Amino acid sequence: MKNKRIVQKLSYARAGVSIRAGDDFTGRIAKLVNRNNRPGAAPNGVLSSIGGFSGLFAVDTKKYRQPVLVSSTDGVGTKLKIAFALDKHDTVGIDLVAMGVNDILVPGAKPMFFLDYLATGKLRPGKHEEVIKGIVAGCRDAECELIGGETAELPGFYAPGEYDLAGFVVGIVERKKIIDGSRIRPGDVLIGLASTGLHSNGYSLARKVLLEAMGLKLNKYIPELRCKLGEEMLRPTRIYVRLIQELIGKFEIRGIAHITGGGIPGNLPRVFPDGVGAVIERKSWPTPPVFTLIQKGGGIEQSEMDRVFNNGIGMILVVPYNQSDRIQSYLKSIKEKSYLIGGLENLGKGKPQVRFAG
Repeated sequence: MKNKRIVQKLSYARAGVSIRAGDDFTGRIAKLVNRNNRPGAAPNGVLSSIGGFSGLFAVDTKKYRQPVLVSSTDGVGTKLKIAFALDKHDTVGIDLVAMGVNDILVPGAKPMFFLDYLATGKLRPGKHEEVIKGIVAGCRDAECELIGGETAELPGFYAPGEYDLAGFVVGIVERKKIIDGSRIRPGDVLIGLASTGLHSNGYSLARKVLLEAMGLKLNKYIPELRCKLGEEMLRPTRIYVRLIQELIGKFEIRGIAHITGGGIPGNLPRVFPDGVGAVIERKSWPTPPVFTLIQKGGGIEQSEMDRVFNNGIGMILVVPYNQSDRIQSYLKSIKEKSYLIGGLENLGKGKPQVRFAG
């Protein structure tokens, strides 16, 4: 008697990909986005709706004589691990938008539109809708439009319940108004804008210290933080778009640095011309408690803290000395936390660098 091979009827769903769930998710996204975007809002706005093959956006060519497009792409990193552990997904989308739009603020660009990429092993429309809600909220805060994205269901590629995010932003700036650091001079001063905590950098070290070395629980109330640990670690990255655009319109801003991975030493010199260095007064701003907790809990050297975390400063402005008082007075009038954190020195032919004083 011959062996008969039983052929199992397979489908995409049995292989782990649900087209129905994908269609459901797209419908949910469209409802969220359409509440904020205004399709057909010419001459400068969205000309398409979610669900097409591409997103269309009209540029106001009357407003910009020589428009320059500025783009950036970024992710949220291992901060997502905290979202997975707490099963809380409505803030990481804000982080995703923030990391991109804050980067394109550096040359003075205004964000126009955003696209996202969400990849997961199994699509959970309800849970992943929470992620998109965060992205929509972030875009609203950044005054840009979510015009499209990609949702990838990749069975066996991610651990159950996990996903990854990437974001893509495009902004615009008038060519003659690009902030490229060329006007930066020794004698200029540095104004630091407060961060909202860890933002989205250094989480591999933060998790190692707080959750492993110190054995803290995410649902534990930490007196120093005045909140639960998980609440602090999921605090959204600050979006500086409205503030920076306002300052650019009122004052001479010669340089802008977004303080992300690499900290102040790794990011601030990127906007300097050769021969210019920064002197940072370490005690010129208060260090948020979360950084002190991490440093003490892990026995971390100050130089390592400087290289990994923002330590309370999310953005740094390089401004002329004779305008610094006016800028700080204005920031104080709008209740914006800012600090005069240092100045620039002449390094001769040396490469841009940062040194800390005090």
